[in-house]
Amino acid sequence: MTAGHQQERMPVAEQKRWFLAGVIEGEGSVCVSLKEHPNARFGLYVDPEFFIYQLQDYRPLLEIALQVFGTGRIFPKPGNERVLVYAITNRRSLAEKVVPFLRKYMKYSPRKQIYATFCEIVEQMERKEHHTAEGLKGIIEKAYRLNPTAKGKARKRSLEEATGRILRDHTPDPLMYSGER
Repeated sequence: MTAGHQQERMPVAEQKRWFLAGVIEGEGSVCVSLKEHPNARFGLYVDPEFFIYQLQDYRPLLEIALQVFGTGRIFPKPGNERVLVYAITNRRSLAEKVVPFLRKYMKYSPRKQIYATFCEIVEQMERKEHHTAEGLKGIIEKAYRLNPTAKGKARKRSLEEATGRILRDHTPDPLMYSGER
């Protein structure tokens, strides 16, 4: 059987997923923002997000993403109305839809390490590791390593400032380390 025949046998839904992987490679991004929040346990809120960008003329590509993931929204990019953004910002949707997709379809991507790190962060947050000082510190360290070659996008605070803020007023529970729990 020739390669052409094998390709014809791939279901349309699977073809769309592989096509979408190519769109994501060229026009997609993941980020993990750190936001100050007075009600957050350690004063910082971790916010993972997934985006695909396209000019308005190519909205059908974003609609394929909406169809494949079954969640997210499409909106004009603030500051550049000619560009549309497809975004998934809900952590549960990221964990249930985006993480499995990235793990399966982006494994050949030159950015696969970025995607793997993003997936690890989302999975750690699903396990509620960000509810402890050490867990949050680890997540933030990964977030700072996520995309070191970003196009001129620098974080507002240094890694040391962000992690120092978490641990500044944190005193470990002595019973945690004594084995009495």
